[in-house]
Amino acid sequence: MTIVTDPLFYLLAIPAVTLLGLGKGGFAGVGMISTPLLALALPPLQAAAILLPILIVQDAISVWVYRRDWDAWNLKVLLIGSVFGVAIAALFAAQVSDAHVRLLVGLIGVSFVLFAWFGRVAAQARRPSAASGMFWGALSGFTSMLAQAGAPPFQVHMLPQKLDKLTLVGTNMIFFALVNWMKVLPFFALGQFTTENLATSLLLLPFAIATNFFGIWLVRRTPTALFYKIAYVLMFVISAELMRSGLMAMWRG
Repeated sequence: MTIVTDPLFYLLAIPAVTLLGLGKGGFAGVGMISTPLLALALPPLQAAAILLPILIVQDAISVWVYRRDWDAWNLKVLLIGSVFGVAIAALFAAQVSDAHVRLLVGLIGVSFVLFAWFGRVAAQARRPSAASGMFWGALSGFTSMLAQAGAPPFQVHMLPQKLDKLTLVGTNMIFFALVNWMKVLPFFALGQFTTENLATSLLLLPFAIATNFFGIWLVRRTPTALFYKIAYVLMFVISAELMRSGLMAMWRG
């Protein structure tokens, strides 16, 4: 059974899996860096396919921990939209080059960070419409399928509601656990669950589980502000590099 042997991949995989663990522990959005990070060494879809089995195992742990903290209305509208988003992304992914996917992932990351840095958040909590929730759910499913980057659309929908911290975290965990299962069939259809990719996932899994529990421990004991500041800077730098490499590959092509 073969595995990915590129040393650069494993140099990037350690921080990527650590960030996934923190993200699945409750620091929503931090794990979004993982796929762009691995995409510096591998095609983005292959990077996403290696991470998906890891995410599914981490989801099971996190959903159990946060099983009592979630919002039913938000889950319903977001999941309805996500079904369409995942399906559209599966069709889209089969017809575009790695350069296009790199550019898209980079745009998602840069847009998210710029919004976080410069966007204005309303002072009063507000619940968006069901139609709005389905739209952001679809966009979240779309970007999650392509690059495990569904957090920004999810957060655009959820953050203005100013829900209790654990309710927000629990809703996030259950939503993405179900979205990740939706992605299994499309990844099989795209031929991404190769023996090499699955063996690499298995090799990284013990470390991923350990960091997941570490993230759960941290979310209850550590302020999130410092983690988010670091995550936003890293996301911006990595996403900008992916945009540059995608544009250069398209230019050469």
